[in-house]
Amino acid sequence: MASEDSTLISLVEKASEGDRRSVGRLLTLVERGGDSAEQVAEATHTLSGKSHVIGITGAPGAGKSTLTACLARDLAVSEYKPAVLAVDPSSPLTGGAILGDRVRMEEASEAGAFIRSMATRGHAGGLALAVPGMVRVFDAFGFNPIIIETVGVGQVEVDVASAADTVVVVVTSGWGDAVQANKAGLLEIADLFVVNKADRPGASDARRDLELMIDLSQLTGQAVRRPEIVMTTATEGEGLDEFKKAIFEHKELLFEGEQISIRRSKRWKAEVRSRLDYLLSEVATESIENLEEEKGSSPGSVARKIAKNLLKKDELR
Repeated sequence: MASEDSTLISLVEKASEGDRRSVGRLLTLVERGGDSAEQVAEATHTLSGKSHVIGITGAPGAGKSTLTACLARDLAVSEYKPAVLAVDPSSPLTGGAILGDRVRMEEASEAGAFIRSMATRGHAGGLALAVPGMVRVFDAFGFNPIIIETVGVGQVEVDVASAADTVVVVVTSGWGDAVQANKAGLLEIADLFVVNKADRPGASDARRDLELMIDLSQLTGQAVRRPEIVMTTATEGEGLDEFKKAIFEHKELLFEGEQISIRRSKRWKAEVRSRLDYLLSEVATESIENLEEEKGSSPGSVARKIAKNLLKKDELR
């Protein structure tokens, strides 16, 4: 244990001095989970909280990776120190991830952006439990802004909202009508909409549908602030200046009042909830390993009995 502690202290010291290899090793410890991840969390918690976190989500094929790469590259050449955490879908058979974003983001990396891919590991909603911890590592060692690019499947939008300060939802033509998008909860989490591939037929219709959806939300009182809509063609570099400007305008709005504190408080609570759910799930799994003697009882009664026993425990291992 002493050796592990000294190694962690050394990694933190080197990372504080700008050693990217040490930052990468800390990220790996967080992604692996377990005691080492908890130690990294303790070491970085008080050092973080300074960086702007941007979440980019949307349907597969919307061009999120290209848009993210362009943003990261432009920030890097503009003397920012951006980091990108690209969350890939895990294989349901092997648990492995596609991890193809490194190729798409090569130019951003060469410009100075720190690119890191990770697998979702089957976590509900597409974001792994490790994401908040990895964002904290980037934050603690001076990377700003931090961009989370997600797989854009299932309930990933909710996870992005709980992990980011500014949430960008990317859509394209043919993305669906306004009512369906509203049901999917996009308005509840989007701070900025991007209609990408704006050179394709139907892009103007997509923008019109978004405008209608936002107007309806204003009438029903769902939205706190009207999300801006930006048109881009990321592969051609069109609309990227407007996209970057909209992000920084939203950042200024957050930091000029109490909104940033409110959002980060919710983010902290969401992470506590996720970790609590995980711990309880682990304990519950251990508790149902040997239940042969209980087969004469109903599942509900057995579950209640186990729950009562768990609540009597002094601590979770």
